[in-house]
Amino acid sequence: MRSRLPLLLAASLSAMLAALPVLAQTAPAVAAIAVVETPATRLRALFNASDEASLNRNPIGRLFRGDLSHAGEFGDGLSDAYLAGEKKAAADDLAALAAIDRGALDANDKVSYDVFKWQRSTDLKGFDPAIIAATIVRPIDHFYGFHTFFPELSSGEGAAPYKTVKDYDDGLSRIDGFTTAIDMAIVRFRQGMASGVVQPKLVVQNVIDQLDGLLAPGVDGAVMMKPLSKFPDSIPATEQARLKTAYPAAIAGKVNPAFTRLRDFLKNDYLPVARPSVGLSEMPGGANLYKYLIAATTTTDMTPDEIHNIGLSEVARITKGMETVKDQVGFKGDLKAFFDFIRSDDQFKPKSKQDLTDRYYAVGKRVDAAVPALFGTLPKSALEIRPVPAFKEKTDAGGSYQGGTPDGSRPGVFYFNTYDLPSRTTPGIETLYLHEGVPGHHFQISLAQENTALPPFQRFGGNTAFVEGWALYAESLGPELGMFKDPYQLQGRYDDEMLRAMRLVVDTGLHSKGWTRDQSIQYMLDHSAMGKTDATAEVERYIAIPSQALAYKVGQLTISRLRAKAEKALGAKFDIKGFHAQVLMTGALPMAVLEKKVDDWVAAQRRAA
Repeated sequence: MRSRLPLLLAASLSAMLAALPVLAQTAPAVAAIAVVETPATRLRALFNASDEASLNRNPIGRLFRGDLSHAGEFGDGLSDAYLAGEKKAAADDLAALAAIDRGALDANDKVSYDVFKWQRSTDLKGFDPAIIAATIVRPIDHFYGFHTFFPELSSGEGAAPYKTVKDYDDGLSRIDGFTTAIDMAIVRFRQGMASGVVQPKLVVQNVIDQLDGLLAPGVDGAVMMKPLSKFPDSIPATEQARLKTAYPAAIAGKVNPAFTRLRDFLKNDYLPVARPSVGLSEMPGGANLYKYLIAATTTTDMTPDEIHNIGLSEVARITKGMETVKDQVGFKGDLKAFFDFIRSDDQFKPKSKQDLTDRYYAVGKRVDAAVPALFGTLPKSALEIRPVPAFKEKTDAGGSYQGGTPDGSRPGVFYFNTYDLPSRTTPGIETLYLHEGVPGHHFQISLAQENTALPPFQRFGGNTAFVEGWALYAESLGPELGMFKDPYQLQGRYDDEMLRAMRLVVDTGLHSKGWTRDQSIQYMLDHSAMGKTDATAEVERYIAIPSQALAYKVGQLTISRLRAKAEKALGAKFDIKGFHAQVLMTGALPMAVLEKKVDDWVAAQRRAA
């Protein structure tokens, strides 16, 4: 948690840092500050102040950390004032960082310095007027829209707790901020209509469908009513009665009318002018935005063409592995027929949601027994396994992870999608668990936020290339964890790795080469055993959130290359637990920072040997 000296709460970050020695000279009670001030302490002061200021501007961030002090606030992420404040904060942070002597820091602080510099520099670039013009006027999509985030947050099964009267009142208080955000989103959409920067029709229609789904149950069946069905015993009956009146009134009078305003605007005003194309390159400012997004998500300076070609190469490599599995199980026919067999044969169909849940828990028990051989530090936070909530399952990914709290009071959750269950297949369950659960996202996110020695931005921040690259690398640990002994589960591993390789091809195809939605779906069906439902959801995800899907393979290839490099350099002295500690125990690092850190560790190991 970021902290700041009380009398300097209103001052800029650079002013605070400059004031520290002055305070020491004029106020004897704080003279110790002058004694301990070093480049390292100034660096930590910067990190803490930046974090606290960010949480003040973004109260939902506090809530996700388990800090309920501002839990009744929803926050503002769309106004001009908010954007100006975020831009100024990034510029101030970088100015303060530049005033600190990096050469005087120890190795760990140098890593923190470099990560902070990369993150805040990337943030600042995102506030370039051309980038803002291409993004802020498209405030909602069907993948990351706050119109679905808020109901999940308020469901009693999300990050917001419903244990005390205050928790329930905070839930009511957040509604005003949420409805204000909905109306501000409509304003931003109208600005995009005027500038010609609009969402694809496909994305808009998906959002309209989501809003219809949220409105269909009415007030009594609304997602936000769920916490009223299971009041804790500690809440008095009089308070329960009050809340049972207040919540339906707020949903009927505020939430559902906001959903209706947004739905009707999108359907009647926006959809007719939304663009038929799906790629960013066909939108004003889109090509420049895509380059920025690639740099931000992959933490590299790779071009769309470079990434596309890596994807084609990986697709070819993985195809050979699939051919080997096909021959191993004795399937007669080509790979396309093999894919159709896996998609359609009853032996690969889950019998029910509960059957799929039980299968994932069984995989989890096996992984838990084996994982201590590869990791010296295990998360304290528990992991729960749940189906994706019904109100968002149609457009949600096949699997996802929601982090728990640093103190373990709220567990991490691995969500698996059961929408259109007959289209789902079981060969990928081991791989998906390794990716979303252990030792994938659950390990990486939990170990970072539980490490109180790290500055807050390393505990709670990150970049997609590291976070998703680690999760994909975690899949590759399957054989070392006793997985993939069933050849069909190995095929599932290849199929999931193929998915990430195809993403390099399809995402760049969509956003830099003019590929269509149908062309992209067909490419995925031709090169994998994915069902059409999954392939469609994947492609529509890439359309909604360009470049995010590129980070998986880029990050995984980097981590795998660094491991191979370390194994070659250290030979018998290579320690897998030590390598994993170097990768995981300083939070999510940009690829260049990670490579330097691992190289330094290898050099130190060689000197010690």
